[in-house]
Amino acid sequence: MSALFSDDDSRWQAVCDRNLAASGQFYYAVLSTGIYCRPGCASRQPRRENVRFFRDISSATGAGFRACKRCKPEDRSASDALLDVVVNACRYIEQAEGNVDLAELAEHAQLSIWHFQRLFSRLVGVSPKAYQRNYQNRRFSAALLDQVSVTEAVYASGIGSAASVYSYNRLGMTPSQFRKGAKGQQIYYSSGISVLGSLVMAVSARGICCVEFVSEATDLQQVLAARFPQAQLIAAGDELADLLTEVLAFVEAPQPECDLPLDIQGTAFQERVWQALQDIPVGQTMSYSQLAASLGQPTASRAVAGACGANKLAVLVPCHRIVRSDGHLSGYRWGTERKQTLLNNEEQLQKNSEHE
Repeated sequence: MSALFSDDDSRWQAVCDRNLAASGQFYYAVLSTGIYCRPGCASRQPRRENVRFFRDISSATGAGFRACKRCKPEDRSASDALLDVVVNACRYIEQAEGNVDLAELAEHAQLSIWHFQRLFSRLVGVSPKAYQRNYQNRRFSAALLDQVSVTEAVYASGIGSAASVYSYNRLGMTPSQFRKGAKGQQIYYSSGISVLGSLVMAVSARGICCVEFVSEATDLQQVLAARFPQAQLIAAGDELADLLTEVLAFVEAPQPECDLPLDIQGTAFQERVWQALQDIPVGQTMSYSQLAASLGQPTASRAVAGACGANKLAVLVPCHRIVRSDGHLSGYRWGTERKQTLLNNEEQLQKNSEHE
């Protein structure tokens, strides 16, 4: 089994992303339906608590589950040939000792560079380069947890240089902090009153890592501890006053581009969704299916919805601009009433700018 899908968390993320590159690496079964599927199945996303993972088909059937009639995990079809090309490319990336460029991958797949990149991105959901970087980061993290030195972890992961670790890693902290389970990582927080109610802002050494709307009676430490369970949470004094003022001003009047320092941490797919959200103009909305289509994955609406729900940066990453296909409001983790207010404010801001 690929190291990229060696634990239940990474397998579940592959199910949510409908990651076809995970095909053949594992199978998942749903307790409520009694069926098992291959990753990438287009069936409705199950509840996490109802899902069990299996290494192979015989394990799933031995546990009493029957094959899904939609993704037909026991069957092979002509479309599987294309899938095999991409899966083999993923394995090639994972087995390489260092970085593999696009030309080498395309040659290995016996396809043109353009055709290979388009096929890979469509089936996996990220570019070959992003997949490679994500895999190397996982190997680097695993090596650190094995207590090897940072230098040894760099070369074991295939990243290539220590400088690349700090340029491209997604740990959100230094390697030594990660090895200790993020203990000692300092996250400062401050709160204020916005036009949409109270909010708390958390800041790491890399930038703003969380903006949450809260009630006045909320225990801020408890809210942030749920997000950053191993970090050292420190109530900030005046040192964050200017940054908090900028956040409050942005909530009141969102700008076309957010130039605040953001520490965005998520899977490769989530980061693509969050970047796409930031590209939606102020005063406009999109549906989940439209955003999925803009990413080149028209069937990934549910995965897009999951990424929106995982957003930790309210308004700064504008998941409130996503609505249902009929134009009605969809869910919003900070309340649909607040979402409607945000959209109304942005619509008015857009009208005002057009008349200036």
